[in-house]
Amino acid sequence: MTTLKADPRVRRAHRAVATVFAVHGAVTGSFATRIPWIQEHLGLTTGRLGLALMFAALGASLAMPLAARIVHRLGMRTALRALLALWCASLALPALAPGAVWLGLAMFLYGASAGMADVVMNAEGVEVEQRLGRSVMSGLHGMWSAGALLGSLVGVVAAHVDLDARVHLSVMAAVLIALGIYVCGGVLDIRPAPEEAAPARFALPPRSALVIGAIGFCAVFAEGASMDWSAVYLRDVTNASHGVAAASYTAFACTMAAARLIGDMVVRRFGPVRTVRAGGFLATAGGVLVVTAASQLAAIAGFALIGVGVAVVVPLCFAAAGHSGPVPSQAIAGVATVTYTSGLIAPAAIGSIAQATSLTVSFGLVTALAACLALGAGVLRPAAPAAASDAPAPGRLAEQP
Repeated sequence: MTTLKADPRVRRAHRAVATVFAVHGAVTGSFATRIPWIQEHLGLTTGRLGLALMFAALGASLAMPLAARIVHRLGMRTALRALLALWCASLALPALAPGAVWLGLAMFLYGASAGMADVVMNAEGVEVEQRLGRSVMSGLHGMWSAGALLGSLVGVVAAHVDLDARVHLSVMAAVLIALGIYVCGGVLDIRPAPEEAAPARFALPPRSALVIGAIGFCAVFAEGASMDWSAVYLRDVTNASHGVAAASYTAFACTMAAARLIGDMVVRRFGPVRTVRAGGFLATAGGVLVVTAASQLAAIAGFALIGVGVAVVVPLCFAAAGHSGPVPSQAIAGVATVTYTSGLIAPAAIGSIAQATSLTVSFGLVTALAACLALGAGVLRPAAPAAASDAPAPGRLAEQP
């Protein structure tokens, strides 16, 4: 990707959308730390809690196709400001739910707002990347991971001092709403041309998005499986203590965040195809280490390698989708729907396979999907670039002041 001299407004938009990603991640990190409080407060079994949490993925999958139409009607800046505020506000809902049914409804709204905000902020990131003329999507997703870690640290402190989750999450929601509304003022306000038809409310993703989404599916499956099952794997397969088992998730999360933050430099040097191919090899090697682990250290190293290997795949899938058609938000929504579906089925699939066979066999599947990243990386090859121009893309208006 050729580096262009960036307009100061584009550099400002880059900083703004990076903060938006961090705010989005902070919501996720904050909520994750208070799930045990919500389960205990409502007296839910593990099964009923898992069912309620599944409604988040369902809400996201159903709502994401609407994002392109909202952007068309409101423009990028207003749509992002409204959807990010809605996502932050939804953080308070699960803790306020009086029962399991209401928790399921709260999680549906939580997931729907998360998915729509996710699509629009990634579409904004693609616009910024195009105008900067260099890869930035991996770094933006790294900011999401950093925000999630920061939100989780605040949540750990709140849980440690036994702060009521209704108070904690409501305060966090208010703070993040204010921050999100403020930083959205700096993003590019991309609007459709007057003659551009509004996207359908619900439409099947374009074929190009499905092909790209298949690569994202493999990466998110490996990510979701490692996040949810790494500690259990260490405990059950290598007989690790609870502390050592928890370290496996920490190793995975930290290596993924670090790889995303430096990923753009790698992409600029080697390109998306070679970067994802190398990541696929690393993730496959990590999977082999996990499956054949003769020690706890080997298993932890395996999960760390999986984290490094899959870190930049989803950001590059979103970038490739955004470059694949005239309406970035619609193509990104297609890829996001496929990847969210993978995140939904991965934990259950790993558990079902493990129950029928073993966790080792389950992570054999993860290893096979990681190998698919190396084999299928070519679908992320960028199209031949058009002549450099300061004009906006066809069918789009320049950002509004």
